[in-house]
Amino acid sequence: LAGYMNTSYYGRGAYGIQAAAQAYYRVDAEDLTVEQGAYLAALLQAPNQYDWANASETGKKLVQERWNYVLDNMVEQKWLDASDRQGMEFPVPKEPKAAPELKGQTGYLVEAANSMLKRQLVAQGAAEDMEQAKALVDLGGYTVTLNIDKKKQAALEKSVKTKLTSKLDPGKRDVDADVQAGAVSVDPKTGRVLAMYGGEDYVKHYTNNATRADYQPASTFKPVILAAAVDQDAETQDGVPITANTMYDGTSKRPVLDGDQKVGFAPPNEDDVDYGDIDVQEAMNKSVNSVFAQMGVDVGMSEVMKVAGELGMDTEGEQAVPAQTLGSMGASPLEMAGVYATLDNHGKKVTPQIVKSVEHKDRTIEIPEAVGEEVISKQAADTVTSVLTGVVDDGTARTSVRENPLRDGQQVAGKTGTSDNNKSAWFTGYTPGLVTSVGLFGEDPKSHNQVPMYKAGGVDHRVNGGGFPAEIWAAYTFGVMDEVTRFDLDTKQGAAVKPSRSPSVSQSPSQSPTQEETQEESPSQEPTTEEPSTGTPTTEEPSQSPSQSPSNSPSTQPPTSGETTDPENPFLPDRDRDDGQ
Repeated sequence: LAGYMNTSYYGRGAYGIQAAAQAYYRVDAEDLTVEQGAYLAALLQAPNQYDWANASETGKKLVQERWNYVLDNMVEQKWLDASDRQGMEFPVPKEPKAAPELKGQTGYLVEAANSMLKRQLVAQGAAEDMEQAKALVDLGGYTVTLNIDKKKQAALEKSVKTKLTSKLDPGKRDVDADVQAGAVSVDPKTGRVLAMYGGEDYVKHYTNNATRADYQPASTFKPVILAAAVDQDAETQDGVPITANTMYDGTSKRPVLDGDQKVGFAPPNEDDVDYGDIDVQEAMNKSVNSVFAQMGVDVGMSEVMKVAGELGMDTEGEQAVPAQTLGSMGASPLEMAGVYATLDNHGKKVTPQIVKSVEHKDRTIEIPEAVGEEVISKQAADTVTSVLTGVVDDGTARTSVRENPLRDGQQVAGKTGTSDNNKSAWFTGYTPGLVTSVGLFGEDPKSHNQVPMYKAGGVDHRVNGGGFPAEIWAAYTFGVMDEVTRFDLDTKQGAAVKPSRSPSVSQSPSQSPTQEETQEESPSQEPTTEEPSTGTPTTEEPSQSPSQSPSNSPSTQPPTSGETTDPENPFLPDRDRDDGQ
């Protein structure tokens, strides 16, 4: 029993009862009260689920029940007087406290590096599982060198502070206390993680926002759908090849069809805006949910999820259902940086790597290759990159990125994302040499539950991906640019496909579109355009005429008058919808 108590994992990085006593109550094991000892005994069953600081309401209920179970059994075994037991109150543990030397961003970097090291120990067979690997890491003796670029790390921290945290005032707006930021910057040619922002301060907020994967990536998932479509030479249900110029029906809440059958999914566009017939390029620019929901079914959701996994997303246990087109699975900024780095790297798989090397006197730790084989074709990756330049030059990121005075003509591809209930907001973007993913997450600081971020930072309504995240991205990326670069692309329909026209927009009188949807303005500078790999400007015609009949157009496949998205629809996980940005 002593051996078990002195080696078992209690959570918070604590192995053994002495470490646990310090981690949860700041006392030595011999000074624990009976109540505190009973909590630590209860904790052993599920250390992460039962840690009071991070537990859900269910977890808190369960650990209190087990605490009572421990004490009642002590009375039954006559180790505790019933009268003493009667007056005992649950001893709420102290908040987690990180070591002072891990303050700021240091703790997040160390945690991310240790996580990679533990996974590698398991992969190499030096440890049977992650708990054993953690025990080996905790023993120390490792010299770990990171890929972090000090200049870029400082620049990323500064960008988050100037564009976000300096504008948050919890004393003025309660919601400002709920905003968490995470970001990761990667070299797409080598896979090196050059900078990482995990949160305000590791000693104040334990969870690394750069690696957490519990929030939805929302519309930053849409490029994955297009990548699958182009890579697989997919066609619409009318037999038209899917390219940037393919026309779709952008009607809000239009039922998604599989052949002649409705699949039970009819997502609204942001603010319920109807776009009518719209090409894929502009649908990506405007982030039109109804188009990409239909495209996902046209391609085949199993194929979309397969490509998502190949690009670097964790799809294990995820269902291949149409609601996934709204980015409803969880993802981290680290994951999304890897996905977009693979697109930037012309389809060759990039797995972001924070660790450069590891040395240990007793064992050799191999660092896996960060750049692997081609997972989608170069043409598919480059086509998506070409389309994503439109999001910056003519879409939801144009104000924050296109018109930034520091841009200086730099070519940029990227995508915004904003979950429907505003629990998350994203911008993941890239230049030929740098990929950065920025995520904002609504988290209650006490319960740690996910919460909306409406009006945080003084915005009028929702916190959009084209707002704070894109502003952070632009300040950082343009601030660390050494030179202006251009993409070298080989696409299926020519580079820099421009929207052929503005969509017709209709909506109910009670709805008003956001400025980003309705504003048609002349750019302050000419939108940058891709140059194809031949070095000559693109002049070729689109692969289809914009006047062709759209896939499942309103004239041939009208939505039924009562068809709307059911909040209880099982095809829509967690009642979360992407708002389309």
